Parts: sequence; structure tokens; C-alpha cells
Amino acid sequence: MRFKIVHRCLIILLMLMITVACGSQPSNTSQNGQQTPESKPTENKEKMIIKVATVLPENEPINIYAKKVAESIKERTNGQVEIQVYPNSTLGSNKDTFEQALAGAAVIGNSDAGYWQDYISDFGILNGPFLVEKPEEYNKLINSDWFADISKQMESKGLKVLAFNWFFGDRHIISNKEIRTPEDLKGLKMRVPPNVMWTETIKAMGANPTELEWSEVYTGLSNGVVDAAEAPLSTLYGSKLFESAKIISMTGHFKAMTGFVIGKEYFDTLPPDIQKILVEEFQKWGTEESKAAVEQTNEWKKKLEEKGVKFVTDVDIDAFKKATQVVYTKFDKWSPNLYEKVTKLLNEK
Repeated sequence: MRFKIVHRCLIILLMLMITVACGSQPSNTSQNGQQTPESKPTENKEKMIIKVATVLPENEPINIYAKKVAESIKERTNGQVEIQVYPNSTLGSNKDTFEQALAGAAVIGNSDAGYWQDYISDFGILNGPFLVEKPEEYNKLINSDWFADISKQMESKGLKVLAFNWFFGDRHIISNKEIRTPEDLKGLKMRVPPNVMWTETIKAMGANPTELEWSEVYTGLSNGVVDAAEAPLSTLYGSKLFESAKIISMTGHFKAMTGFVIGKEYFDTLPPDIQKILVEEFQKWGTEESKAAVEQTNEWKKKLEEKGVKFVTDVDIDAFKKATQVVYTKFDKWSPNLYEKVTKLLNEK
């Protein structure tokens, strides 16, 4: 009898132990020990908010696709990383944004390489006049060891290049005068940003470069501070410059490629998986944005025509190419034979 009682007690004790063990199992864990979908790796990690700043109108392709980057990064990080897009210079000029990034702020800046030459001089050539015939030719440069090297140099100055494959568009001249040759630009005050590549290019094209931040161009053109401006069609439309000037001359002097940079100090604080996601997503969506920018050219042209804009298409491109060739001799801080090195890379098959 005593043996049966002991045996029964042991069975009850064993059942209690099993019950306790089962009851202590987390509710989001299956019986085989695998995590169920409710458990996300990033749930207990600190949320990060990173601001993306541009000087462009909100309806620009670059801003539209930057928001797609934000959506994709949010999804890939399970909401841990939130990208907020600030268009229209709301966080300041390009230089303001870069200074914030250098100070360690969670900010990503966007601009062409002409601004990057303030940190690494050789970057400036990527914004040179008539450097390429088609935007896809930039891929030869972006995927080269040369580009990897100057990007590494950029990090030593405090900025990490996330991507440089976002096509801004062919830049054309808007004014109230038809422009066909460099002679037609003589005496015209044309807006340029605080950027030496622009200043030298516009001067070589025949106009008088006048420095203005983009946020001041609409007023400057309206008040006669400048007689002309230049930008891709999407920007000319989005900034409503057609309200002050009605002629666009299709010079295409810059095939403007842009990129995104983040402060190296802040970037290094991010987990390696987040760093990888940022680079991958900005580069992936840069490819998509570039396709859209090319495909939408005729749409922007039509929208501008509907606003009463006249297009001058019989521009003497060869004359402008010849006039601007001198620009590539104006930069003493460039590496020796940089123009020859870059053109060689572009001519490789």
C-alpha cells in the first residue's frame, strides 16, 4: 500500500513539473521552440529617425523616389528605421545639410558632385559640362576602382557616400531669349549655385554667372536679379520658373547625376545590418529613379508647353562643347591628368 501511495505521489509531482514547464514557455514560441511570426528581431531595439534633405520641389522624381526608399527601409527593418524626406530646402541649402551631417546629425544630404568637390576635389569632374552623351555612361565611372577610391577619400573628410546613381536630368536654359550659340548668352546674367564648376561652365558658355541659392531663383528671375537660369525640365516646372520666363533652350550642358551622403560619424554608430540596408536601398532606388527621370522627359516638356513655354531645339551643341572644353583646365587641385583618366574609363567597352 505504501508503495502505491509513493508511486502515485511521484506521478502527480511529475505532472506538476510538466505543467509548470509548459506554462513558462513564452506565448510567441511554438512547442518545438521556434519563434512565431509575432516575434520580430527589432521590436526591442531603439527606433531611429533619419532625415533626407533636398533643395528640390516635392514633386521632383528624386523626392518621390526618396519616399520609396523610406518605405522599403521601413519594411526591411521592421519599422526600426524611419526615413523622413524634407524637400524644398526646408532643412537648408546643400551646404547646410552637409554641415549638419558632418556635425553628427542623423541627416542624409542630396546633391550633384559639384558640391562634393569642396571636400574631395576630384569629385567635381563628375559634374563637368558635356562629360557624357547618355546618363547610363556614368555607370562606367561609378563602378570603377577610381570612384571607389575617391569615395573612400570622402570618408576621411567625414562623409559616407551611400549612392551616386540618381539621375537628375539634362540641364537646359530658361530665359526670355532664344539661345542657340554661345554668342546669344553674352551679357545675360545667369544664376549659378555657390559651386565653382557651375561658375566656370556658365562663364565659358558666354553668360555672366550670378550666384544664388536655388530657393532664391524664382524671386531672382522675377525681379531681374538674373536673366536666366538652368535646370532639368522637371525642376523648371516644379519651381514654376515658367511664370517669369517663357523660353527654354535645350543646351543639355550638364547630364546631372546626383547622390546621397551621410555623416561618417553617425553612420559608424549604426549596426552593420542597418548600414548595409541603407546602401543597398539608396543604390537600388537610384536605378529606378534614373529610369523614370529619362522616361518622363517628354511628359515634363508637354506640361511646360501647356504653360506657354516655347522650346528652342536647334541649339548648336558642338559650339557649346567647344566653348566649355576649357573648363577642364581650371582646377589646379584635381589629380594630374584626371580628365584623361576619366575619359579613358568612359571609352572602355
